[in-house]
Amino acid sequence: MANNKAKELVAQLANAGILVSSDIDISGIGTIDIGLLASKIIEYMKGQQGLKIVDNSLLRLIVDELSVEKVPISTEAEIEVIRKSDFEPAAKDIDAIYSISAQSVEKPDGTVDSFVNYFRDRLEQIRHIVEGRSNLVGLLRSIEELKNYMDGREVAIVGMVNSKIVTKAGNVMVILEDETGSARVIFSRYRSGQGSMLESAERIINDEVIAVKGKISGQFVIANEIVWPDVPIKERKPTKEHVAIAFLSDIHVGSKLFMENNFVHFIKWLNGGVEGRKDIAGKIKYIVMNGDVADGIGIYPNQDRDLAIQDVFLQYKKLMELVRIIPEYIHVFILPGNHDAVQRAEPQPQLSAELMGEYKPDNVHMLPSPSTISMHGIDVLAYHGTSLDSIIGALPGMSYASPDKAMIEILKRRHLSPIYGGNIIVPSKHDPMIINSVPDILTMGHIHKNAISNYHGVDIVNSGTWQARTEFQVRQGHIPTPCLLPVYEADKGTFVQIDFNTEI
Repeated sequence: MANNKAKELVAQLANAGILVSSDIDISGIGTIDIGLLASKIIEYMKGQQGLKIVDNSLLRLIVDELSVEKVPISTEAEIEVIRKSDFEPAAKDIDAIYSISAQSVEKPDGTVDSFVNYFRDRLEQIRHIVEGRSNLVGLLRSIEELKNYMDGREVAIVGMVNSKIVTKAGNVMVILEDETGSARVIFSRYRSGQGSMLESAERIINDEVIAVKGKISGQFVIANEIVWPDVPIKERKPTKEHVAIAFLSDIHVGSKLFMENNFVHFIKWLNGGVEGRKDIAGKIKYIVMNGDVADGIGIYPNQDRDLAIQDVFLQYKKLMELVRIIPEYIHVFILPGNHDAVQRAEPQPQLSAELMGEYKPDNVHMLPSPSTISMHGIDVLAYHGTSLDSIIGALPGMSYASPDKAMIEILKRRHLSPIYGGNIIVPSKHDPMIINSVPDILTMGHIHKNAISNYHGVDIVNSGTWQARTEFQVRQGHIPTPCLLPVYEADKGTFVQIDFNTEI
C-alpha cells in the first residue's frame, strides 16, 4: 500500500515539475489524501527557483500541518450544557486573592544618557545584591581603588563585564568596569594547588555584573573566585486553600499550526466536560498566558503563507472567543511576547484595549512582560523569555531541549535579559529586567519546550506551546512539546502536567 501511495505522489509531483528524493519515507502519512498532500507540496514549492526536490524534512513538515485537525469552536450554548453538569469545582467558591506588580514602560529621551543611566542602575542594583549575598573579604568600594594597593594584595571587586578574550598564553582576560574605571582580570589555566579557572571563566557573559576575588599582579587581578549575584535558598509556601495555577504560552492563534482542537479540549476540561483529572481542573483558580498568544503579522519573511487568519485584529478576536469560554471564576493573566501586537523592545507593554475591543471578559487581565503576580501568597515572576535565545547561544551546555537550564542561569545573574543586544531593550533611568525580589515561581515560554525544575527553592516552569512543529523548527532540529499543561497545586507545592495530546 505504501509503495502505491509513493508512486501516486511521485506521479502527481512530476506533473508539476517537482522531483522526490530517493530516500523519501511516506510511512507516517496515515490517512492523509495523496492528492491533498501533493497540492500542499506544490504550494510550498511555488516560486522556488532552480531544481525542485522534496526531501523528508519538507514532507514531515507538511504532514504535521495537515495532521492538525481543525474543529469548529464550541458555541457558548454547548459549553453552557457542560457547565450545568455535575462538575463542582473547588476553586469556584474560593475568593480570588491576587496582586500585580509590573514595571512601567518608560519612553526613552533618545539620548546617550538614557543608555548610560540604564547601565548605571543595573550596576548599582546588582552590586548591592552581590554585596548582600557574599562575604567578600577585602571588597573595594570602587575599581579605581586598585591603584592604591601593591602587588600581592588580596582584593575583591565588583563590576560589569565589558568584554572577554583569550590571550596568546591560553588564559582568559575579562575587562570589568564601574563608574570609576576598569580592571583587567586574568583567569589562568593554572592555579597552584587549585586547578584551572578557565571553566569558571566560560560561564561569564557580556554585560552581567559579578564580583571577582583575586590577587593584584601589576596591571592585572589574577582571579581565584567568581561570585554571581544568585538567589538565596527559599522555602516552599504551600497555601491553605485548595487552589491551582495553570501555565501556558505560545498559543499562536491565527497560525495554520495552532492546535485548536486540543485547546478547545483543554477549555472543555476546565468546564468539567472532559473525563480525567477533574480534581486538578476543579482547583484551577488562575491561568497565566505567557506571551505569543497570537501569531501576529509580518513577524518573519513570508509569514502570510503560514497564517489561517491574516488580520491581527481578527486573531485577537478569535483568542477572546476562546478565552470567554473559560469559567468566569478563573482569573486569566495575559502577557505579550515577540509575536504579539506590541513593541518588540523590552519591557513590553500590555496588549491594548483597542486590540481586544469589546471581547475581553472581566476575569481577563492584560499585563506587561515581565510582571510579578502574587496569587494566594505565591509570587510568580512571568516573562515571555525572548532572552533565552541569547543565553542558550552564549553559554556552554545550553540547548533548546532544556530551557530550564537557561532559566537557572538567568536566576543566578538576577537579570531577565543580561546580554545587551541579545534582544532589544528600552533604555530608561531604571533597569526593569533586574530580579530584585526572588519569586516562588519563574515562568517563561518562547522556546516551545516544556520544562519543570527547581533551583534554590524557586520553581522553574517553561509552559511549552499550543502550536505544531514549524518549518523553522524542522530546519533547526528542534522538537517542541505542544499541548502539555503545567499546573501548580498551591496547597501541595508541587507541579502536575496534563497532556492534551491524548484523551485524559
